Parts: sequence; structure tokens; C-alpha cells
Amino acid sequence: MPNVGDRRIVEHVFTVEEVRSYAALSGDRGAQHVVPDSAGRLMVHGLLLGTLPTTVGGAFSFLAREISFEFLAPVWTGERVRCEVQLTRWEDIGERVRVAAEWSCRNPDDVTVMRGQASGIVRKGTGLE
Repeated sequence: MPNVGDRRIVEHVFTVEEVRSYAALSGDRGAQHVVPDSAGRLMVHGLLLGTLPTTVGGAFSFLAREISFEFLAPVWTGERVRCEVQLTRWEDIGERVRVAAEWSCRNPDDVTVMRGQASGIVRKGTGLE
């Protein structure tokens, strides 16, 4: 069973193909996401970047009720992003567990590019309680 204070880390290098696929799926085809810069990079969509902490939540079968993101600096294709997620609440309430977490994502220059938090539930029977 997870404990308050537990941390999980996920890292990812977003590719041009991933950004273009997300642009097609989301309909967000802003120039920064579809036209490469002078270095051949695309800017990663903020909500695509937001899939990093939700990857951790998915491992817990977390059902989000509220999520907030603060985007602080751009992320470019080809950059490795490291996202550290910390569990801040794990409260048994009968058939469910109330859960909350916060995270910070950093680029290779150790700059925080995104931070945020989420709260929601985990239903009992997922094997985590």
C-alpha cells in the first residue's frame, strides 16, 4: 500500500511524431507545435507534458476529481523531462481511498517546466489498499 510521502519518478523524451500526433488528436495546431524552430524542434503541448504525472496516477488506478497544472517554461522535442510525483494524501474512507499528489517536472538544465497537484479517489479492489 502506498504511503504519504512516497515518491515516483517518470522520465520521457517527447518526439516530433508524438507532438504531431497530439496536435492532430487535440486539434491544437498552433505553429509552435507543428512548425519546427531553427533547431528542428517542436514545442510540446502543455497537456501532453501533463501525461507524465498522470502516468503515475494510472499505475494506482487513480480517478481524478481535480487537477491543476502550472506551466513555467517550454519543453522541446528531444529534451528529457524528469517528473517527480509525491503522494500527499492517502485516506481510507470505506469503499474508496481519498488520494492527493503534487509534482514537479524539470528539464535537463534543472529548470522547473511544470508543477501541479491532483486529488481524487482510488476504488477498493484495485490491489492497492
